[in-house]
Amino acid sequence: MSADPRGSRDPDDALAEQGPASIFDVADRAGVSASTVSRSLRGLPNVAPATRVRVALAAEELAYVASPAASGLASGRTSTVGIVVPFLTRWFFMRVVQGVEEVVRAAGYDVLLHNLRDGAGREQFLERLPLNRKVDGMVLVDLALQPDEQARLQSLGVPVTVVGGDALGVGAVGIDDAAGVRIALQHLSHLGHHDVGMVGGTAVPGLDFAVPGSRRLAFLDAVDEACLATAPEWVVSDDWGIEGGARATEPLLSGRRLPTALFAECDEIAFGALRTLRLAGLDVPRRMSVIGFDDHEMASVVNLTTVAQPVQAQGAAAATMLLDVMHGRGDPFARLVMPMQLVVRGSTAPPPRRRRVDRR
Repeated sequence: MSADPRGSRDPDDALAEQGPASIFDVADRAGVSASTVSRSLRGLPNVAPATRVRVALAAEELAYVASPAASGLASGRTSTVGIVVPFLTRWFFMRVVQGVEEVVRAAGYDVLLHNLRDGAGREQFLERLPLNRKVDGMVLVDLALQPDEQARLQSLGVPVTVVGGDALGVGAVGIDDAAGVRIALQHLSHLGHHDVGMVGGTAVPGLDFAVPGSRRLAFLDAVDEACLATAPEWVVSDDWGIEGGARATEPLLSGRRLPTALFAECDEIAFGALRTLRLAGLDVPRRMSVIGFDDHEMASVVNLTTVAQPVQAQGAAAATMLLDVMHGRGDPFARLVMPMQLVVRGSTAPPPRRRRVDRR
């Protein structure tokens, strides 16, 4: 019986002829499992130092180049974090995504972005769960989850963190919207304003934003708390954004009596309100003060007083919280409330009557 011609060949030469080494080849040479190779080469915890060295030497000897697909097959992980947003093009969501992305990419993960766009897209997402087996964790941005929806997300078996919205059964990062509204109205009250209106954005049907409803209710509560006055015709709303804010402010100008100050649900709505007021010849802030919410990057350009919230930092905190849970270090139900601060610029001042008294 003739000898096997392969017996006299170098095993490394045989592997070279077979093509690039796989994660299983590295595992065989290092004497460990493929999942241990994946954890070791990605720098994850729970790998003994001696094992990590042995895996590194095996990978170097085989000229192994890790691929995300191979790592996923070996470890059951995808090295990907999903981000689900209602509207990718809006400033708040873009900044949150930026905060999440910077943290997860620095940790060696890729990002899979899912844009809902409308109520139908939200419903389709929750029915189909298209990120199933594609991500190791998810960050949801400003989505209020019902119990049955939360149960469906839990069926994926991956950690979920929410930025804004409800913290129903998941980790959450956000701000206290009611406290932010109180900060805005307390500023107006201290300036001497008594008659205050609100310009808000209407919720998109089916998307179940948490913010529009919560800030309007907080405004009405804060008006009573600060002993201010408002009227039904002074609480107006239209589409979310600059154009919506501009349109919503127009009916205010036809009233028999105007408020001396306006609280805008977000800075983009405030930008639209400022445009309408100035086109109508109402001096801001001499005739009417305007205060926003967010501290949009353009707020300083239009000299808008606003309540600043750390938008990008919320995304970064949510990503950090999610990674901690994914690595077994964190509380999957943690809740983090971020601080806010008043930023006073030139769109607020004492009301006209108060200013005349001060001059005397």
